[in-house]
Amino acid sequence: MAIDRHALVSRHNPVLEAVDVDSPLTVGNGELAFTADVTGLQTLYEEYLDTCPLCTMSQWGWHTKPVSGERYDYTLKDLVMTEFDYNGRKVVYPKNSKPGNEEVYEWLRKNPHRLDLARIGFEYEDKEIRADRLTGIRQELDLYSGILKSSFLLDGKRCEVETACDNGPEGGSYDTIGIQVKSSLLREGLSVAFTFPYGSPAKSGADFDSPDLHGTEVVRQDGQSVLLKRTLDRDVYYVRLAFGEGVKVSAPAQHRLSVKAESDTLELSVSFLKGDFGTEGGDAARSGGAQADNAGRPDVPQPDGAMGMDVPQPSASQVLEDSRLYWKNFWEKGAILQLHNSPDPRAEELERRILLSMYLLAVNSCGSAPPQETGLTCNSWYGKMHLEMYFWHCAWAPLWGHTELLERSLPWYLEHMEQARENAARNGYKGCRWPKMIALEGIDSPSKVAPMLLWQQPHIIFMLELCFRENHDDDFRRKYWPLVKETADFMADIAVYNQEKGCYELVAPVIPVQECHKPEETLNPAFEVSYWQYTLEVAVRWAKELGMEYDPRWEEVGSGMASLTEEEGVYLAHEKCHTTYTVQNHDHPSMLMSYGVLADERISRGIMDNTLQKVLECWSYPSLWGWDFAVMAMTAVRLGKPAQALDILLKDTPKNNYVASGNNRQVLRKDLPLYLPGNGSLLLAVPMLAEGYEGCECKAPGFPEDWVVEAEGLQKYI
Repeated sequence: MAIDRHALVSRHNPVLEAVDVDSPLTVGNGELAFTADVTGLQTLYEEYLDTCPLCTMSQWGWHTKPVSGERYDYTLKDLVMTEFDYNGRKVVYPKNSKPGNEEVYEWLRKNPHRLDLARIGFEYEDKEIRADRLTGIRQELDLYSGILKSSFLLDGKRCEVETACDNGPEGGSYDTIGIQVKSSLLREGLSVAFTFPYGSPAKSGADFDSPDLHGTEVVRQDGQSVLLKRTLDRDVYYVRLAFGEGVKVSAPAQHRLSVKAESDTLELSVSFLKGDFGTEGGDAARSGGAQADNAGRPDVPQPDGAMGMDVPQPSASQVLEDSRLYWKNFWEKGAILQLHNSPDPRAEELERRILLSMYLLAVNSCGSAPPQETGLTCNSWYGKMHLEMYFWHCAWAPLWGHTELLERSLPWYLEHMEQARENAARNGYKGCRWPKMIALEGIDSPSKVAPMLLWQQPHIIFMLELCFRENHDDDFRRKYWPLVKETADFMADIAVYNQEKGCYELVAPVIPVQECHKPEETLNPAFEVSYWQYTLEVAVRWAKELGMEYDPRWEEVGSGMASLTEEEGVYLAHEKCHTTYTVQNHDHPSMLMSYGVLADERISRGIMDNTLQKVLECWSYPSLWGWDFAVMAMTAVRLGKPAQALDILLKDTPKNNYVASGNNRQVLRKDLPLYLPGNGSLLLAVPMLAEGYEGCECKAPGFPEDWVVEAEGLQKYI
């Protein structure tokens, strides 16, 4: 019998009946996201600020703060690089802040930073509303429609709000928020207020204390719409409000707009449109990203100077309807997993985490560019994307029948190959080297860790392979072949042949997945040597099957990579890490990834079993990150330990905490109110638990026999 998907999904709708600053709820489309408090808007902004800020963020919305009045920006050429020895020659990386160079280092880390586009919240009689005035709260995020439904009493009078982000016929057609408000309070002083900030690298992405550093200009206004131009230094974007009859808009203060209705109903749609953002082409017509070709279409809102104010934008009602259609299709089209008929009481919680993770990642992480670790909800690391986390954010999608979500961001790699070539060429390497920490332009950011990481390099090959396994489309492979080729060229070039050992090595300077190791002392990090082997084999296979020329070193390096290092019956993080976790038992247990995430055939099952048990016994759990639990669980599945896999995946520990919204909150880190790589890793692990992996004949190998596992459309893991 087919799974009743509406019933399954709706059973896990997040419901709040009080202010919960740990779990604001988000609506979005992968390009734009709006995070709201229990009023359905961002009314209680200050009360959420220190925990999880209420932001309106986009893929394209970035701000660069000028260096000074005389100079706008710095580049890596202004930075004093850190020198290292690599196989007898000098290489340089933007690793350390040198004396006298601190300003350049910090500016490059923090700029560009992702921007909070606007705060949109209720006011009453032109004054802010505090939480203590709200009673009778009930808020529900309807996952099946993507609509946030909020109801509350303000001074004893009911207010009902529906909020959604537009998902057009193909998803994400407009960067528009739709808001419907029903309340008698609208005729008694309740209004919707817009407040626009200056940019900030802070978690909130907003600076409301520098009004003279930015501009908010009313470009055009008529009886049913207002177009605003926002200018922050050289960065520009537009905000367009559309509403029905009987609505009045005023500007009571600088960077503020107040919207009031003369009836018990207010319908308001708010479109955010990209401006030039520091480019030379003038004001762009659309938000950019995956839907940039909408510029000039008559049904897409355009800034003044393009199609003008006569072109309609989607109304609030249309936004809500588009959201209903998109999310219904999303849940009905892809794979699904039902577990709640199992006797284990934990089944309901695992089901909840899975479904909420799918929603959150589609909203936050599956847009036109790789995401930051907190997606479009708020800023982490100044809003910059971490390419080593791209894997955890998005690799799940093909296994769940949603390859289209991953394909939205793949063109970003093609568009930034030149920057990746420059990154490799800086130290004399061939091909493209993909950095870790970047803004939208793809330039490496200074960091004590990021420039030295390597494990993000093969991600794109791995994820392209997952897409191909799901779509079996050689046109797809031909499109992305240049990306595979230049990524593999770098991988083969950076490996060093050790004549004495008869193998290829990854030598210093490198920081492994377990980042606590010194770059000068790291040799053959465990996961990386397995990852090099696997993805170079994939690249060779693509070349042969497509009839493309390739460097024969790919085969030499891939088949000749160093093996994992074993000591005292367990695998180590790298070859010079001579300890059995008595000291370095924190951060990521990366030695498990070669047998959990990958299936390195050179690995001894017995030694890997010893390694997993040793990690579980002695690791510092507060130092783990959300995705480590999936890695450990996947390793347990391959070792034939389903009960242990589930115990790990659902372990009650701070870094494995999933709050009411479904976000994997890193409880011990105030700067990470959510951690989407944890959600993505869960979704990557579950297909292995439920459908198995290549070569595995067992049904649902990650679940004990008494669990009732009902799956539709899930793909096997590699």
